[in-house]
Amino acid sequence: MKDLPCPCGSTQSYGQCCAPLHQAFANSGQLTAPDAESLMRSRYSAYTLDLLDYLLASWHPDTRPSSLAPNEPGLRWLGLQVKKHVQQDAEHAQVEFVARSKLGGRAQRLHEISRFVRVDGAWLYLDGEIS
Repeated sequence: MKDLPCPCGSTQSYGQCCAPLHQAFANSGQLTAPDAESLMRSRYSAYTLDLLDYLLASWHPDTRPSSLAPNEPGLRWLGLQVKKHVQQDAEHAQVEFVARSKLGGRAQRLHEISRFVRVDGAWLYLDGEIS
């Protein structure tokens, strides 16, 4: 898996892109994304790989759900396109993205402008506005 293209759509392999962020969390419980876009990409990859603990940990506690369900059988993640990353200040950022998937022959598209906040040095997903 580490030599395969990263699910987040970057030009790097999974081993060079999102895997180190996922592995750092698995090993130490630390979130190490250097910016909101990197966290967004790692969260998309975590969705594709059912890394539910990573998703919950990278979600701000004020808006985090109590649990997440694994992917439905047959769900295929088709890709992520990051449209814009805006660093508002040292602690706040927005990432606009489109995530595509397919389930039961039906294509799905999620277009969201997500808000991120840095807490104690770690970027966290706060919430998003679906377009």
